[in-house]
Parts: sequence; structure tokens; C-alpha cells
Amino acid sequence: MRFGLFFALLLSACASDPVCPPPTPQLTSAVSGAEHEPPVPTPTAHEGLNARLSGFDYPFEVQAIELSMQGQPVEMVYMDVRPAGEVKGTVLLLHGKNFSGAYWERTIRVLVEAGYRAIAPDQIGFGKSSKPTDVTYSFHEMTRHTLALLDHLRVEKALVIGHSMGGMLATRFALTAPARTTGLVLMNPIGLEDWQRVVPYASIEETARAEAGREPGAVKAYMLESYFAGQWDEAYDPLLAIQVGWLRGPDRERMALVSALTYEMIFTQPVLHEFPDLAMPTLLIIGQRDRTAVGKGRVSAEVRATLGDYPALGRAAAAAIPDAELVELDDVGHVPQFEAFDRTMPPLLEFIGARYAD
Repeated sequence: MRFGLFFALLLSACASDPVCPPPTPQLTSAVSGAEHEPPVPTPTAHEGLNARLSGFDYPFEVQAIELSMQGQPVEMVYMDVRPAGEVKGTVLLLHGKNFSGAYWERTIRVLVEAGYRAIAPDQIGFGKSSKPTDVTYSFHEMTRHTLALLDHLRVEKALVIGHSMGGMLATRFALTAPARTTGLVLMNPIGLEDWQRVVPYASIEETARAEAGREPGAVKAYMLESYFAGQWDEAYDPLLAIQVGWLRGPDRERMALVSALTYEMIFTQPVLHEFPDLAMPTLLIIGQRDRTAVGKGRVSAEVRATLGDYPALGRAAAAAIPDAELVELDDVGHVPQFEAFDRTMPPLLEFIGARYAD
């Protein structure tokens, strides 16, 4: 195994998902009659979940596509939701690191009601998709997988929305396939600063050990400090379900290793230096209370205070991207589509409408 005896021991408790069996498609709600209420995932955040989220309902029917990742067969699970009438265009929704496609539920409902087809995949290593551990994760390969999904669905072009880590992936996707990117939306993306310049490197082994050692309460503590600047609302509770479920579940060590491998990707594969190469119209939606930064715990208090300054980072990104529009949301943290839905959707729909009106 690539990372040696440490990971052989780390994964010894992962027998419940040795082959990553495919999920069972589920349909828990319909598109029609949506009232835009926050999703309430089941099971609750107090229950354990296995690596493939068996028994965890997604808001729309899930399907899977078989792919290859460095010689290994893997499955990418996705939701593909279409409007009842004519399709105005396709929107691709890319999730963040601590999330899955499921948290896009309310956004998907609004997009479908507005006449757009919405595709929300779980990237390999996330959500209900396969969780390989003896591989190298990269935004380039995630882009390849996402393009393969669009090919499978016969989608030539899409407007791409990326949140958090999904913003880094959306940027790499747009740089790799500009002709297939109708427009780009970066919603509180991480990676607006290059942490390698100020944050000491932590090995995959160190990160995996730290991830496996977390208690379930650490998930909320992290989100409270980094995502929501110390202001929690019970409406955010559904965001805890998957991460807490994995910590309570049978595949805790496997998920700790996958998390470490994807942290390595995020830390070592910045995209912000290529912002000037983005050729398509881009919308930045930035919650101003966000203070997310990778590696804050490995720097001094003085350096930590300079990281994750999203008001400044958002403006710098908008200045670097040639055709960028910046929407700043005061008193909003890391997840604007969840925290401030009614303030996030109007500029988003206006931007999408303008792209598909061309």
C-alpha cells in the first residue's frame, strides 16, 4: 500500500466497506411544490454512517457512473434533476470538502423551478461516491471525472457553480474546459490565498491521525469558528450530519485517511495564481463573516489573524479575474446558499439568466 504500515493499520477497521458497494437509488422528495425549507437529512447527526452513506437519504434520486481512478474502478454518485418543461440550460453544482451534493437541495429546487437542469455530483472521496485510499487525489482528476459525467449525460456545456473546495475544483474545470463552461460562480471558495507560503506542511500521516482522533463535537466547533464566526443557528445543524455520522460510524479510520488525502490536494494544488487565465464571465458570492483557512492551527496567533480574511480575499480575486462580478453579503459566513438563501438566490439567478440569454 502506498503509505505503508501506518495506513494498513489505520484502515484495519474499514472492513464494512472493503469494495465500496454501490448505493441504492433513493427518492425522498419531489421537485414540485418546494417550499424552500432547509433540508433535514436522515439519519440524524447522532447516528453512525458508513463510508458510502448507506441509509442516508438524499433529496432527489441518486444515480451512479462507473469510472477509473489510477487503475481502480470507482463509482461517482450524482443527482440529475430536470424541470418539467423546456430546459433553458444546465447548471453543474460542485460541493465543498466537508459537504456532499445533498446540501444543494434548496438551490436545485430554485434552479429547476426557473427552468434549468441541475446536476450535483459527489466527487470521488465524498458523499455516496467511492472512497479509494491508495490513490493520489487531484483537482485535475476530479475535473476529468466531472467531464466524463457530463459526457455520459450528453451535456456539452454547463454553467459551473463551486462552493468552498468546490470553488477550487470549479476553477480547475473552467481552466481545463473553457469551451464547455458557460459561466463560473465561485461561492465562498477556499483557496483564495496560498497557504503553503505561511502554513507549515503536515504529512498525510499526521493529518489522518488528527482526523481519526477528533470527537464528534469538534465538527461543530470547527464550523462555528471558521464558517460562521462564532454565530450558530439551529438551521445549520443538518450540515453536521455527514461529518459527525462518519466519526460515529464503522469507517471512521477510512474516512480520516480520505480526508487527509484530500487535504493534501487542497494544500498543495492552489488555483488562485491562474485566476487571470479565466476567460468566462465569473460571479463571486462572498459571505463577509467567513474566516475559513487551511492550517490555522499550525501557525502563530499573529499569522492566524491574517488568514481567511474573506472581505479582502474576495476583492483580490475579483480584481485578478478578468470578467468578474463581486457580490458581498454582510453578516454571512461560509455557506451563503444555506445561511442567507433569500439574499444569495437573486444575484445567482440573475447571473445564470444573463449567461443563458446570450
